[in-house]
Amino acid sequence: MFYLKSEASFDAAHFLKDYEGKCRNIHGHRWRVVVEIKGDKLSEDTQTRGMLIDFSDLKKAVKDMCDFFDHSLIYEKDSLKEATIAALTDEHFRLNEVPFRPTAECFSKYFYETLSDKGFTVHRVEVYETPTNCACYEG
Repeated sequence: MFYLKSEASFDAAHFLKDYEGKCRNIHGHRWRVVVEIKGDKLSEDTQTRGMLIDFSDLKKAVKDMCDFFDHSLIYEKDSLKEATIAALTDEHFRLNEVPFRPTAECFSKYFYETLSDKGFTVHRVEVYETPTNCACYEG
């Protein structure tokens, strides 16, 4: 089995609604995303012969996903009042609503599923909230 890894990062804020502790407040992280794909057969195509895939394809897909979230406030659907969203939007803040609680665990599954849907044979995704705290998802 062959494995390839690519990583990217983004800086973003989030909060955890209904959490009793510091993380209920808006705070930020340097989110680091490490994606590992797998395959048992290397390409025989002229351009990519001897490769699982072209690294640049995986790198671009991971970077594009991270760039989408970069320098934004990520919040779970229905976790903010409409008036709050309107006020933040009026102030030209960059907001990203997600359909899940924005934890490292949920982000790891989100990246896994999204990249799988794009045709990558994802083996594992790691999402770091801090340099020493990471959540992983394997399908």
